[in-house]
Amino acid sequence: MTDIALPSDFSAIPPDPAGTEGADASLSAAVKQVITIHLNNIPLLTGLAPAVLQQLGQAMQFRTVEKGTYVMHKGSAGEHLVFLLSGHLHVLDVTEDGREIHLATLAPGDYVGEMAVIDGQPRSASVQANETALVAFLPRAQSLQLIYTNPLVAERVMTRMAGTIRAAAANRAILSIPNAFQRVYAVLNQLAKPVPGNMVVIASMPTQQDIAAMVNTSRETVSRALQVLLQKKVVEKDMRRLIVRQPELLRKMALEDPSLAAASSAQAGQ
Repeated sequence: MTDIALPSDFSAIPPDPAGTEGADASLSAAVKQVITIHLNNIPLLTGLAPAVLQQLGQAMQFRTVEKGTYVMHKGSAGEHLVFLLSGHLHVLDVTEDGREIHLATLAPGDYVGEMAVIDGQPRSASVQANETALVAFLPRAQSLQLIYTNPLVAERVMTRMAGTIRAAAANRAILSIPNAFQRVYAVLNQLAKPVPGNMVVIASMPTQQDIAAMVNTSRETVSRALQVLLQKKVVEKDMRRLIVRQPELLRKMALEDPSLAAASSAQAGQ
């Protein structure tokens, strides 16, 4: 097999042409060897000794997963730490009444499953591929050794878990907002980040369907809410980015019930 040039962000890794469909499609030894060399590009593993990276690569199982395939199920045993090398994955939960809730979208370089690996409890969420993806499974024993024997990795995992807890608290607060438009604005406000050039952007804008799942509403409602922001020039589309031109106004719209604002404007005009 011809050697594959693997980019640092993993975004262009091709699926193994000899593989079969779904989670059982393993990569060839040549591709696995190339990926092992580049494990240092995964943020969690950056800076580790080459010998450690080689051991990790030997312990990992690499798989291509097709769109719609579940990488892990809520309630299953935490037997692996999972790294995403290419494609995108959705982290999902299911409510008691059977509704599916979108919790997060994973991009190349991300990892998932650390909580169940650490505490030995069942998975707290499901993970599903929303496009063809390449993932690496690191068994629990090697995952624990990685975390407990490398202070830098332990620090990164703890920082990530703290961020996850904070994000979960913010998501619960957003879901408690009764107005659907406000929930959409609140999620966009949460996703927007400052970037060089004195700009605020959502670098990788989720699909309208993803946002709908995040805020428990319909895709049509999300579309209407985005149209309001575009018409008011609060945001501007730029390829896959969403540029927030008026961050303060977006924040205000997330906090203010549109129906109450409309009523106030009507009274002021009387």
